[in-house]
Formats: sequence, structure tokens, C-alpha cells
Amino acid sequence: MSTGVVVLLVVVVLVVVGIAIATMIEVVQEYERGVIFRLGRVLGRPKGPGLILILPFNIDRMRKVSLQVVAMNVPPQDVITKDNVTMRVDAVVYSRIVDPVRAVVEVQNYLFATSQTAQTNLRAMLGKYDLDTLLAERERINRELRQIIARVTHDWGVEVQSVEVKDVDLPDELRRAMAREAEADREARALLINSDAELRVSRVLSEAAAVMAQHPQAMQLRFLQTVAEVATERNSTLVMPVPVDLLSLFARGGGGAGPDGRPAIPSPPAPSGAGEQQAPPASPRADDERRPGEGNGRPG
Repeated sequence: MSTGVVVLLVVVVLVVVGIAIATMIEVVQEYERGVIFRLGRVLGRPKGPGLILILPFNIDRMRKVSLQVVAMNVPPQDVITKDNVTMRVDAVVYSRIVDPVRAVVEVQNYLFATSQTAQTNLRAMLGKYDLDTLLAERERINRELRQIIARVTHDWGVEVQSVEVKDVDLPDELRRAMAREAEADREARALLINSDAELRVSRVLSEAAAVMAQHPQAMQLRFLQTVAEVATERNSTLVMPVPVDLLSLFARGGGGAGPDGRPAIPSPPAPSGAGEQQAPPASPRADDERRPGEGNGRPG
């Protein structure tokens, strides 16, 4: 055997050994696990993380599986609610693999399978509720939807951590109707609050009126206080109402009042002599007919 043949054999062996060593070394990241198939049969436990040695020449084949949480967007779905309202709803599903072996062996593509399961159950789940329940109790619906999807994906080694209904797209006519309903509800609450406030104010005023009726001086004090408050405004004109009782008081001080409550008109002064009658005034014609030299009807 020649030296050249030996050298060639050595080179071939070294190349084969190098290729074998290169195919035997695998590196698995911290967030990954390696599912190993040896001659087509899966090993019991996944490998990793770190450096892993496997048999070369495709005796062992490894498939890496990520353990990270996957946020999966569910496409918008046309949903008909229990009260026959058509709308479009989309959601997001958060899931992760807890059993890498089952995720590889039991299902061909666990991401696609989880997405299809979420779409189907989303339409079926939301169709059981009316529109008001969907809008008001979204948290409860999210929990129930997660439980339904998790029961399906449990056999695939996939854990559904949460499901959230992201957006509810309502028709424009329904949006306008809901806006009018909300506005009417707010106006009704405002009227109710205003009426309740007026009722409380009326009760307080009734109590104040009862107190003032027992103490008339309180009304005068309140009147003077109101006048003082109005007088502080420089651009205001103050009109002072005069009570009728005050006029009656002045009337009594000036000679009394008449039968109708008005001040009495004073009578003319009486003659100086008692029983003496006042002579009527002489007419102008009698003065003209009086002769000269005559005075007081006596001869001159």
C-alpha cells in the first residue's frame, strides 16, 4: 500500500470525523427547547437550553420550539348577537407552549390551529349575548372565551393565558341611535337632579317662612339685609317698596284715616263765637247803590 493512498484515507477519515462532530453539536437558547427524533421516534423529554450533543448523520434530528408568549391577532369576525345586531369583532389571544413534545407531535401547526379555534369560538360565544351585555360585561366574556379555547388547546400542549376582545365595530345607524339614547339619559338625570334640588330648596324656604311668620321682625331684618346687598352694586337702581302699613301709620299720625284706609281730609276751622252765625258777604251791587254820606245804615 503506497504512502499516497494512506494519506488520502487519513484525510477522508478526518473530513468524516469533522462533519460528524459538526452535526453532533447543537445550541439551544434559553427560551427554546429541542424535541429530538431518533430514527423517527421522539424521545421522552425535550432537550435544552445550552449545548446539546446528538448522534450524527441524521440519526438524531432535533426540532426547536419556542416557549415565549405569542400574541396572536384574531381577524375581524362578523357576529350576529342574540338581539339580531350585526357587528364586526376582533380579538387578540395570548398563548405559550407548556409541553413542547405534544406541540410538535399532536398538531401540525399549533399557531394556525390556535388561531382557527379562537375565530370559531369567538363567533359562537358572542352570538349567545345581546349587544348591551357585550358592551357592559366584556371582562366576563373574555374569561369565558379563554376557558373555552384553553380546553381545546390543552391537548396540544398550548396554554392560553388570556383572550381579549379588542374592538367592536358597530353600524353607523346603531351608533347614532346609541348616542341619542345616551344624550336623553343624561338629560333625564339632569332634570331629576334639578328637581330634587328644587324640592330641598322649597322645604328650606317653607321652614324659613314659618319662622318669619312667628317673628315679623325677621322679615324687616331680611328686607334691610337685601337692601344692603343690592346697594353694594354701583350700577344698579334701587327701588324701595313702601309697605301699606307704613302709610297707615303716617295717616294716623296726621289726623286719622278714612273708612277706606286713606288719610282723612282736614275740615275748615270753626267760627270764633259759639252760636254766632257769620253774616253773608255783601254783594257788589249793594255797595254800588249805597249813597255817599251813608254809613252802616245810619243817617249822617
